[in-house]
Amino acid sequence: MDVTRRRLLTGLATVSAASVCSPLLQMAAAEVTGPARLYPPMDLSLFDTPVHRGAWELRVGYAAITWDGRDGEAIEQISALGYPGIQLRANVLKEHPDPKTLEAALAQHKLIFVALSSGGTELDPAKEKAMLDEHTQHAKYLHAAGGKYLQVIGASNPKGGVANWTAADYKRQGYLLTEVGKRAAEFGIQTGFHNHMNTIGQAPEATDAIMEAADPRYVKLELDVAHYLQGGGDPAAAVRKYQRRLLFMHLKDTKPSSAHGGYEFAELGQGRVDFKALLTALKETHFRGWGIVELDGERPGSTRTPEESARMSKQYLESLGVRV
Repeated sequence: MDVTRRRLLTGLATVSAASVCSPLLQMAAAEVTGPARLYPPMDLSLFDTPVHRGAWELRVGYAAITWDGRDGEAIEQISALGYPGIQLRANVLKEHPDPKTLEAALAQHKLIFVALSSGGTELDPAKEKAMLDEHTQHAKYLHAAGGKYLQVIGASNPKGGVANWTAADYKRQGYLLTEVGKRAAEFGIQTGFHNHMNTIGQAPEATDAIMEAADPRYVKLELDVAHYLQGGGDPAAAVRKYQRRLLFMHLKDTKPSSAHGGYEFAELGQGRVDFKALLTALKETHFRGWGIVELDGERPGSTRTPEESARMSKQYLESLGVRV
Protein backbone atom coordinates (compact mmCIF):
# COMPACT_ATOMS: atom_id res chain seq x y z
CA MET A 1 0.00 0.00 0.00
CA ASP A 2 1.19 3.52 -0.74
CA VAL A 3 -0.45 5.03 2.32
CA THR A 4 2.05 6.47 4.77
CA ARG A 5 2.03 5.31 8.36
CA ARG A 6 0.94 8.73 9.51
CA ARG A 7 -2.03 8.79 7.13
CA LEU A 8 -2.92 5.24 8.16
CA LEU A 9 -2.90 6.08 11.84
CA THR A 10 -4.87 9.27 11.26
CA GLY A 11 -7.53 7.32 9.38
CA LEU A 12 -7.70 4.65 12.05
CA ALA A 13 -8.24 7.27 14.70
CA THR A 14 -11.58 8.14 13.13
CA VAL A 15 -12.98 4.60 13.33
CA SER A 16 -14.93 3.40 16.35
CA ALA A 17 -14.39 -0.10 17.75
CA ALA A 18 -14.35 -1.86 21.06
CA SER A 19 -11.25 -4.05 21.35
CA VAL A 20 -7.49 -3.78 21.50
CA CYS A 21 -5.46 -3.05 18.36
CA SER A 22 -3.07 -5.64 16.96
CA PRO A 23 0.55 -5.68 18.20
CA LEU A 24 1.75 -4.71 14.74
CA LEU A 25 -0.25 -1.50 14.77
CA GLN A 26 0.82 -0.78 18.33
CA MET A 27 4.43 -0.92 17.14
CA ALA A 28 3.64 1.37 14.23
CA ALA A 29 1.97 3.80 16.60
CA ALA A 30 4.94 3.80 18.89
CA GLU A 31 7.28 4.64 16.02
CA VAL A 32 5.20 7.61 14.95
CA THR A 33 3.59 8.97 18.09
CA GLY A 34 5.49 7.35 20.92
CA PRO A 35 4.35 4.54 23.23
CA ALA A 36 0.81 5.92 23.75
CA ARG A 37 -2.03 3.61 22.67
CA LEU A 38 -4.05 4.34 19.59
CA TYR A 39 -7.43 5.78 20.32
CA PRO A 40 -9.98 4.39 19.97
CA PRO A 41 -8.59 0.87 20.47
CA MET A 42 -9.58 -1.50 17.69
CA ASP A 43 -9.08 -5.06 16.54
CA LEU A 44 -7.96 -5.49 12.95
CA SER A 45 -7.42 -9.24 13.17
CA LEU A 46 -10.49 -9.84 10.98
CA PHE A 47 -8.52 -8.44 8.07
CA ASP A 48 -6.03 -11.29 8.42
CA THR A 49 -8.62 -13.92 7.45
CA PRO A 50 -11.43 -13.99 4.89
CA VAL A 51 -14.74 -12.71 6.16
CA HIS A 52 -17.33 -15.49 6.37
CA ARG A 53 -20.03 -14.98 3.75
CA GLY A 54 -22.78 -16.23 6.00
CA ALA A 55 -25.21 -19.10 5.74
CA TRP A 56 -27.11 -19.57 2.50
CA GLU A 57 -30.71 -18.43 2.36
CA LEU A 58 -33.27 -19.04 -0.37
CA ARG A 59 -36.40 -16.92 -0.15
CA VAL A 60 -39.19 -18.28 -2.31
CA GLY A 61 -41.82 -16.28 -4.17
CA TYR A 62 -44.27 -17.04 -6.95
CA ALA A 63 -44.92 -15.50 -10.35
CA ALA A 64 -48.38 -14.20 -11.21
CA ILE A 65 -48.01 -15.13 -14.89
CA THR A 66 -49.93 -18.39 -14.35
CA TRP A 67 -53.11 -16.40 -13.68
CA ASP A 68 -52.91 -14.84 -17.16
CA GLY A 69 -53.50 -11.22 -16.19
CA ARG A 70 -55.82 -11.81 -13.22
CA ASP A 71 -53.30 -10.20 -10.88
CA GLY A 72 -55.75 -9.44 -8.08
CA GLU A 73 -56.65 -13.11 -7.86
CA ALA A 74 -52.98 -14.06 -8.09
CA ILE A 75 -52.03 -11.74 -5.24
CA GLU A 76 -54.72 -13.17 -2.98
CA GLN A 77 -53.94 -16.82 -3.69
CA ILE A 78 -50.14 -16.55 -3.65
CA SER A 79 -50.40 -14.83 -0.27
CA ALA A 80 -52.89 -17.37 1.07
CA LEU A 81 -50.53 -20.22 0.14
CA GLY A 82 -47.81 -18.64 2.28
CA TYR A 83 -45.40 -17.44 -0.39
CA PRO A 84 -43.74 -14.26 0.91
CA GLY A 85 -42.90 -12.72 -2.47
CA ILE A 86 -44.37 -12.19 -5.92
CA GLN A 87 -43.28 -11.37 -9.46
CA LEU A 88 -45.64 -9.39 -11.68
CA ARG A 89 -45.69 -8.54 -15.38
CA ALA A 90 -45.79 -5.09 -16.93
CA ASN A 91 -49.53 -5.41 -17.56
CA VAL A 92 -49.97 -4.51 -13.89
CA LEU A 93 -49.20 -0.89 -14.82
CA LYS A 94 -52.57 -0.72 -16.57
CA GLU A 95 -54.47 -2.24 -13.66
CA HIS A 96 -52.67 -0.04 -11.13
CA PRO A 97 -51.60 3.18 -12.91
CA ASP A 98 -50.72 4.59 -9.50
CA PRO A 99 -47.90 2.39 -8.15
CA LYS A 100 -48.88 3.28 -4.60
CA THR A 101 -52.17 1.39 -4.96
CA LEU A 102 -50.22 -1.71 -5.93
CA GLU A 103 -47.81 -1.20 -3.06
CA ALA A 104 -50.77 -0.99 -0.68
CA ALA A 105 -52.39 -4.13 -2.11
CA LEU A 106 -49.18 -6.12 -1.73
CA ALA A 107 -48.64 -4.82 1.80
CA GLN A 108 -52.18 -5.82 2.71
CA HIS A 109 -51.39 -9.37 1.62
CA LYS A 110 -47.93 -9.34 3.19
CA LEU A 111 -46.18 -9.85 -0.16
CA ILE A 112 -42.80 -8.47 -1.19
CA PHE A 113 -42.65 -7.14 -4.75
CA VAL A 114 -39.59 -9.11 -5.81
CA ALA A 115 -39.51 -8.47 -9.55
CA LEU A 116 -41.28 -6.91 -12.50
CA SER A 117 -41.16 -8.60 -15.89
CA SER A 118 -40.20 -5.65 -18.06
CA GLY A 119 -40.27 -7.40 -21.44
CA GLY A 120 -37.64 -7.87 -24.09
CA THR A 121 -35.11 -5.85 -26.03
CA GLU A 122 -34.62 -4.98 -29.70
CA LEU A 123 -31.25 -5.02 -31.40
CA ASP A 124 -32.52 -2.68 -34.14
CA PRO A 125 -30.92 0.76 -33.52
CA ALA A 126 -34.06 2.46 -34.81
CA LYS A 127 -36.01 0.97 -31.89
CA GLU A 128 -33.40 1.61 -29.21
CA LYS A 129 -34.74 4.87 -27.77
CA ALA A 130 -38.35 3.70 -27.47
CA MET A 131 -37.23 0.43 -25.91
CA LEU A 132 -34.96 2.12 -23.37
CA ASP A 133 -37.68 4.63 -22.49
CA GLU A 134 -40.15 1.82 -21.81
CA HIS A 135 -37.79 -0.06 -19.49
CA THR A 136 -36.95 3.20 -17.73
CA GLN A 137 -40.63 3.84 -17.05
CA HIS A 138 -40.99 0.31 -15.72
CA ALA A 139 -38.02 0.80 -13.38
CA LYS A 140 -39.50 4.07 -12.14
CA TYR A 141 -42.84 2.38 -11.48
CA LEU A 142 -41.16 -0.58 -9.77
CA HIS A 143 -39.30 1.74 -7.43
CA ALA A 144 -42.43 3.71 -6.58
CA ALA A 145 -44.31 0.47 -5.85
CA GLY A 146 -41.59 -0.72 -3.48
CA GLY A 147 -40.18 -3.41 -5.77
CA LYS A 148 -36.67 -4.79 -6.13
CA TYR A 149 -35.59 -6.21 -9.49
CA LEU A 150 -36.25 -5.49 -13.15
CA GLN A 151 -36.34 -8.57 -15.37
CA VAL A 152 -35.22 -8.05 -18.97
CA ILE A 153 -35.19 -10.66 -21.74
CA GLY A 154 -32.87 -10.60 -24.75
CA ALA A 155 -33.85 -10.08 -28.36
CA SER A 156 -36.20 -12.73 -29.69
CA ASN A 157 -35.79 -14.82 -32.79
CA PRO A 158 -38.84 -14.05 -34.96
CA LYS A 159 -38.72 -17.56 -36.43
CA GLY A 160 -38.25 -19.30 -33.08
CA GLY A 161 -35.48 -21.73 -32.23
CA VAL A 162 -31.83 -20.81 -32.52
CA ALA A 163 -31.00 -17.95 -34.88
CA ASN A 164 -27.62 -17.27 -36.43
CA TRP A 165 -26.59 -14.79 -33.79
CA THR A 166 -23.14 -13.24 -34.25
CA ALA A 167 -20.48 -11.98 -31.88
CA ALA A 168 -21.58 -8.44 -32.80
CA ASP A 169 -25.16 -9.32 -31.79
CA TYR A 170 -24.02 -10.55 -28.37
CA LYS A 171 -21.95 -7.43 -27.88
CA ARG A 172 -24.86 -5.18 -28.79
CA GLN A 173 -27.18 -7.14 -26.51
CA GLY A 174 -24.76 -6.62 -23.64
CA TYR A 175 -24.60 -2.92 -24.44
CA LEU A 176 -28.39 -2.57 -24.46
CA LEU A 177 -28.75 -4.41 -21.16
CA THR A 178 -26.12 -2.13 -19.67
CA GLU A 179 -28.04 0.92 -20.85
CA VAL A 180 -31.23 -0.44 -19.28
CA GLY A 181 -29.31 -1.20 -16.10
CA LYS A 182 -27.88 2.31 -15.88
CA ARG A 183 -31.32 3.86 -16.18
CA ALA A 184 -32.84 1.46 -13.67
CA ALA A 185 -30.01 2.17 -11.22
CA GLU A 186 -31.09 5.82 -11.17
CA PHE A 187 -34.16 4.58 -9.27
CA GLY A 188 -32.23 2.18 -7.06
CA ILE A 189 -33.39 -0.82 -9.10
CA GLN A 190 -31.13 -3.70 -10.11
CA THR A 191 -31.48 -5.29 -13.54
CA GLY A 192 -31.43 -9.03 -14.17
CA PHE A 193 -30.90 -10.58 -17.59
CA HIS A 194 -33.31 -13.48 -18.09
CA ASN A 195 -31.90 -16.33 -20.17
CA HIS A 196 -34.77 -17.57 -22.32
CA MET A 197 -35.59 -20.09 -25.02
CA ASN A 198 -36.17 -18.75 -28.56
CA THR A 199 -34.11 -15.65 -27.82
CA ILE A 200 -30.53 -14.56 -28.22
CA GLY A 201 -29.88 -15.90 -24.71
CA GLN A 202 -31.08 -19.45 -25.32
CA ALA A 203 -27.78 -21.34 -25.35
CA PRO A 204 -25.49 -21.28 -22.29
CA GLU A 205 -22.64 -20.07 -24.51
CA ALA A 206 -24.82 -17.18 -25.66
CA THR A 207 -25.63 -16.25 -22.08
CA ASP A 208 -21.89 -16.28 -21.36
CA ALA A 209 -21.17 -13.96 -24.30
CA ILE A 210 -23.94 -11.55 -23.34
CA MET A 211 -22.93 -11.41 -19.69
CA GLU A 212 -19.32 -10.85 -20.74
CA ALA A 213 -20.41 -7.92 -22.93
CA ALA A 214 -22.63 -6.36 -20.24
CA ASP A 215 -21.24 -4.15 -17.50
CA PRO A 216 -21.31 -6.20 -14.26
CA ARG A 217 -22.06 -3.06 -12.27
CA TYR A 218 -25.43 -2.72 -13.93
CA VAL A 219 -26.36 -6.17 -15.24
CA LYS A 220 -26.73 -9.31 -13.14
CA LEU A 221 -28.06 -12.71 -14.12
CA GLU A 222 -31.60 -13.80 -13.42
CA LEU A 223 -31.08 -17.50 -13.93
CA ASP A 224 -34.12 -19.42 -15.17
CA VAL A 225 -33.16 -23.00 -14.39
CA ALA A 226 -35.68 -24.64 -16.77
CA HIS A 227 -34.80 -22.43 -19.74
CA TYR A 228 -31.11 -23.00 -19.01
CA LEU A 229 -31.54 -26.77 -18.94
CA GLN A 230 -33.73 -26.76 -22.05
CA GLY A 231 -31.12 -24.63 -23.81
CA GLY A 232 -28.48 -27.28 -23.16
CA GLY A 233 -26.95 -26.13 -19.87
CA ASP A 234 -26.53 -27.37 -16.31
CA PRO A 235 -28.31 -25.03 -13.85
CA ALA A 236 -26.15 -26.09 -10.90
CA ALA A 237 -23.01 -25.34 -12.90
CA ALA A 238 -24.45 -21.94 -13.83
CA VAL A 239 -24.98 -21.14 -10.15
CA ARG A 240 -21.35 -21.87 -9.42
CA LYS A 241 -20.14 -19.96 -12.46
CA TYR A 242 -22.23 -16.84 -11.87
CA GLN A 243 -22.37 -16.89 -8.09
CA ARG A 244 -21.04 -13.32 -7.87
CA ARG A 245 -23.53 -12.01 -10.46
CA LEU A 246 -26.57 -14.10 -9.59
CA LEU A 247 -29.34 -11.62 -8.81
CA PHE A 248 -32.30 -13.96 -8.42
CA MET A 249 -33.69 -17.08 -10.06
CA HIS A 250 -36.71 -18.59 -11.69
CA LEU A 251 -37.39 -21.96 -10.11
CA LYS A 252 -39.05 -23.78 -12.96
CA ASP A 253 -39.30 -27.28 -14.36
CA THR A 254 -39.41 -28.64 -17.91
CA LYS A 255 -40.36 -32.00 -19.37
CA PRO A 256 -40.60 -33.57 -22.85
CA SER A 257 -43.78 -32.94 -24.80
CA SER A 258 -45.09 -33.51 -28.28
CA ALA A 259 -46.08 -29.84 -28.44
CA HIS A 260 -44.18 -26.54 -28.29
CA GLY A 261 -40.88 -27.62 -29.74
CA GLY A 262 -40.71 -30.91 -27.87
CA TYR A 263 -40.96 -29.61 -24.30
CA GLU A 264 -43.34 -27.98 -21.87
CA PHE A 265 -42.99 -26.34 -18.49
CA ALA A 266 -44.36 -28.08 -15.42
CA GLU A 267 -44.80 -27.81 -11.68
CA LEU A 268 -41.59 -28.30 -9.70
CA GLY A 269 -40.61 -31.93 -9.34
CA GLN A 270 -42.57 -33.00 -12.41
CA GLY A 271 -39.78 -32.56 -14.94
CA ARG A 272 -36.06 -32.90 -15.66
CA VAL A 273 -34.52 -30.17 -13.50
CA ASP A 274 -32.32 -31.64 -10.75
CA PHE A 275 -33.38 -29.42 -7.87
CA LYS A 276 -31.33 -31.38 -5.33
CA ALA A 277 -28.16 -30.59 -7.27
CA LEU A 278 -29.32 -26.99 -7.64
CA LEU A 279 -29.84 -26.60 -3.89
CA THR A 280 -26.41 -28.11 -3.24
CA ALA A 281 -24.83 -25.51 -5.54
CA LEU A 282 -26.73 -22.70 -3.82
CA LYS A 283 -25.50 -23.89 -0.42
CA GLU A 284 -21.91 -24.24 -1.60
CA THR A 285 -21.89 -20.72 -3.05
CA HIS A 286 -23.62 -19.20 -0.02
CA PHE A 287 -26.47 -17.87 -2.15
CA ARG A 288 -28.66 -15.43 -0.28
CA GLY A 289 -31.59 -14.23 -2.32
CA TRP A 290 -34.86 -14.93 -4.06
CA GLY A 291 -36.09 -17.81 -6.15
CA ILE A 292 -39.37 -17.16 -7.94
CA VAL A 293 -41.37 -20.27 -8.76
CA GLU A 294 -42.83 -19.85 -12.23
CA LEU A 295 -45.27 -21.77 -14.41
CA ASP A 296 -46.14 -19.91 -17.59
CA GLY A 297 -49.67 -21.30 -17.66
CA GLU A 298 -51.78 -24.38 -17.15
CA ARG A 299 -51.25 -26.88 -19.94
CA PRO A 300 -54.08 -27.53 -22.43
CA GLY A 301 -56.28 -30.28 -21.07
CA SER A 302 -55.07 -29.83 -17.50
CA THR A 303 -57.74 -29.72 -14.81
CA ARG A 304 -55.48 -27.94 -12.33
CA THR A 305 -55.96 -24.34 -11.33
CA PRO A 306 -53.04 -21.89 -10.91
CA GLU A 307 -53.54 -22.13 -7.16
CA GLU A 308 -53.27 -25.92 -7.21
CA SER A 309 -50.08 -25.78 -9.27
CA ALA A 310 -48.58 -23.23 -6.88
CA ARG A 311 -49.42 -25.51 -3.96
CA MET A 312 -47.81 -28.50 -5.69
CA SER A 313 -44.55 -26.64 -6.23
CA LYS A 314 -44.51 -25.39 -2.67
CA GLN A 315 -45.01 -28.91 -1.31
CA TYR A 316 -42.21 -30.20 -3.51
CA LEU A 317 -39.75 -27.57 -2.29
CA GLU A 318 -40.70 -28.26 1.32
CA SER A 319 -40.10 -31.98 0.72
CA LEU A 320 -36.51 -30.99 -0.15
CA GLY A 321 -36.15 -29.05 3.09
CA VAL A 322 -36.73 -25.58 1.63
CA ARG A 323 -38.75 -23.35 3.86
CA VAL A 324 -41.34 -21.32 1.94
